[in-house]
Amino acid sequence: MEQLRFEFPAGQPATGRVLVGVVGSGDLEVVVEPGQGGKTTVEVTTSINGYGRVWDAQLSRVFAAEPRASMQIRIHDFGATPGVVGMRLAEAFEALGGPQQGDGA
Repeated sequence: MEQLRFEFPAGQPATGRVLVGVVGSGDLEVVVEPGQGGKTTVEVTTSINGYGRVWDAQLSRVFAAEPRASMQIRIHDFGATPGVVGMRLAEAFEALGGPQQGDGA
């Protein structure tokens, strides 16, 4: 198991909490909670060692697209592909009531 941590600039705290996905063969679980204004932290626990650069690239794409609300995100991964990572994060943002942009929209 490898544990990774990433930080990204963000706006105001997210408006709620959400859990999407399941930890199982080829999937992952995403837990999102409001963060501290100004940053989003992402903590990844993955069963695949040595993929820190892949996680960094995937998450950088997600958080560079637009300003997002401040969140604390925990990801528990069991070998998910980058496509599944993107899908689960999009699902979590939608469950929070939208893209969770920095302006709280």
